[in-house]
Amino acid sequence: MSDPASPLPIFEPRLVRAHRARAAPGLAEHDFLFREVAERMADRLLDITRSFPLALDIGCHGGEFARIVGGRGGIGTLVQCDPAPAMAQRAGGLALAADLDALPFREGVFDLVVSVLSLHWVNDLPGALAQIRRVLKPDGLFLAALPGGGTLGELRAALTEAELEVAGGASPRVAPFVDLRDAGALLQRAGFALPVADADPIAVRYENMFRLMADLRGMGETAAMTDAPRHFTRRAIIMRAAEIYRQRHEGADGRIPATFQIVWLTGWAPDASQQRPLQPGSATARLVDALKAEKEAGEGNGQV
Repeated sequence: MSDPASPLPIFEPRLVRAHRARAAPGLAEHDFLFREVAERMADRLLDITRSFPLALDIGCHGGEFARIVGGRGGIGTLVQCDPAPAMAQRAGGLALAADLDALPFREGVFDLVVSVLSLHWVNDLPGALAQIRRVLKPDGLFLAALPGGGTLGELRAALTEAELEVAGGASPRVAPFVDLRDAGALLQRAGFALPVADADPIAVRYENMFRLMADLRGMGETAAMTDAPRHFTRRAIIMRAAEIYRQRHEGADGRIPATFQIVWLTGWAPDASQQRPLQPGSATARLVDALKAEKEAGEGNGQV
C-alpha cells in the first residue's frame, strides 16, 4: 500500500522502459547527442590523473560511452546497466537491465560511476544520487551529464502556445529538467564531497520541428510523465506548434535551432584523504595586514 503522504511520481517507469525498448533497434540513426556528450565526458576523465579499475555506466543506452572511452580515462573494467533490456543487449559487454533508481549493486564496489543523459528520468533524483554514492568506494568519482532546465525551451514554448490557442489548455509534453542552480545542492544532499556543477549548451539545427521530434522518439526521449496525455495530439496542435516554432526561430539558413543545456555533476565519495576547507577563524594572517603590506611594497617600488 502506498503512503498517501508521499508525492505522486513525475515519471512512469514502464513508459521510460517502453520508449527505450522501442528506440533500441534504430538507435544508431539518432544517437548523435549521446555520442557527443560521451565524447565530452571522456575528455573530462582525461583531465583526472588517476585510474578506475572498476566503473559503472548507469543508463548506458546503446553503449556509446563504452565505445568512445575505449582505453581512455584510466578505466579498467566497465559495467553497464539500462532500464530497458533491449538497450542493455545492444550495449553489449558487461551489461544488464536495472532500474535507474534501484541499483542492484553492493556498497562500496565501484571506483567510478558515470551517467550520460539518463538520470533525468528518475522520480527521486536525490535518492538515486545517494544510491550512487553508496556503491562508490571511498574517494570514488561520480560524473554525470543531465539535460538542464534550458533544454528544448523552443519546443516547449511552441507546443504550449499552440495547445492553449487551439484547445484552450495545455498539457505537459516536455519532461522537466534539473536546474543548474539546484544541482550542486543535490550532490551535497546526497553526501558527496567536493561537489561541482556546471553547464554547457549544445545547439542543433533542424529542417523543421518534425525532424526534431523524430530524433527525440528515435532516442527514446519522448514524454513519459504520469500526467502526460495518453492520446494522440491533435493534428491542428502539432501543425500550429510547427508554425510558431518556425516563425519565432527560423534562421537565415531556413533551419530552426533546438537547444540542449547539458548540466554536469561531479562529486567524490567522502574519504579522509580528501582536502577540506579551513574552519572559520583558523586563518593565521589578517586580510587587512596582507593588503597593507602589498601597498607598502608597491610604494617602495615607485608604483602608484
